[in-house]
Amino acid sequence: MRKRTSLWRRQARNLGISLVFVLVATGLWYTQEQDYRDRLSWMGVPTWDALTPTNVHRVLRNDGFLVGWSDVRVNPLWVSYYLRAVENPRAGSRPDFQRDWRALWPIAADSYFGSGYDRGHLAPNYAIAAVHGRAAQQDTFLMSNISPQRPDLNRRLWQRLEEVVIDHFVPRFGTLQVITGPVFPERFFENALNRVGLVEVPAAFYKIIVVPAKEPLALAFIMPQTVRGNEPLDRYVVSIDEVEARTGLNFFPNLPQETATLLEGRIHTQGWALEKVARLPGRYE
Repeated sequence: MRKRTSLWRRQARNLGISLVFVLVATGLWYTQEQDYRDRLSWMGVPTWDALTPTNVHRVLRNDGFLVGWSDVRVNPLWVSYYLRAVENPRAGSRPDFQRDWRALWPIAADSYFGSGYDRGHLAPNYAIAAVHGRAAQQDTFLMSNISPQRPDLNRRLWQRLEEVVIDHFVPRFGTLQVITGPVFPERFFENALNRVGLVEVPAAFYKIIVVPAKEPLALAFIMPQTVRGNEPLDRYVVSIDEVEARTGLNFFPNLPQETATLLEGRIHTQGWALEKVARLPGRYE
């Protein structure tokens, strides 16, 4: 009887030690993960107003950017990253596209071939490489950072917007927070079968750009897949509230309500000099 009691006590003690170890390790992991998220997202990572199967997502951590990945849409719902002014910005040669093992479904580098859609980057190759380095650039070629885009959008209008952000807005403001992602039709079942393989095709794409100052500035865009590519950028300016309404996401959840109302509820282009860059041709046009 004493041997059984002693054995039980040793097992209980070992179990207690294991539980303490798990709790400490989990706490350390959570603290480190939260610190990394805070460094790549101003005022909190995007969340949702009402939890539904179409907006629930997992946060994937990459060098230089975060991805809110949906295993239902098989798409990133949002990608968050900082850009800052750097001396002599440069990017290495383009890496190859790679499957991301963290995605539930097998999205291969050749999954879009023959579909009529480009593999559209959300965290942009050049800007991420110039600011965050080679390892971050390689992560932008993970298929979890890719969404189907029509060529006239991906190669022309969307690329022009990406170039304006890194070539004009970053030098103007020094530091920017960018959140970007797809916009899907309001009714899921109307678009559920509109897919490139397993990947649902968005109707449009958004980009939110914030100057994270004491009195922040913000500029938001929604660009449909149907663009020709030569349209002026300022034609697609919207409020952050409209992006939230179209996506079901809540951006900058830690922002005080009074500031959020001013920042997100209106279109305010003053200070961006958008009219000077809205019609600039793309780098490759």
